[in-house]
Amino acid sequence: MSDHALEWLNRLFAGTIEYEPHASPEGTDGVKFRLYIDPESDEPHIARHGVTDVEVRDVLTRPLEDRPGRDGARVALGQSAAGRYLRVIYVPDPEPDSVFVITAYELGPKAKRTLRRRRKRKP
Repeated sequence: MSDHALEWLNRLFAGTIEYEPHASPEGTDGVKFRLYIDPESDEPHIARHGVTDVEVRDVLTRPLEDRPGRDGARVALGQSAAGRYLRVIYVPDPEPDSVFVITAYELGPKAKRTLRRRRKRKP
């Protein structure tokens, strides 16, 4: 990860909320994560995109895809229990067994089609 990215993440970590792991209804282990808090609204940044912490947990617990992003970030694509397809951008958290969620938002129609097409091709 670049020095610039590390500096940026350190500033982000200054305003966060922490969510503890939990067992999902299906019995799979939950995931421990923290959310970036927007300093302007004092709310989690994901709220600006109409995404809830529960939906983020759904995607991080059972992603359809999880691939590398930019500057050490990861991109998880998945479907929430409510049926929405989301993209969650996160980085490994300095705290063990935890991730820091930078943002999350609903996939647009073209991105959903592309995801479904990739999923159909997988053996």
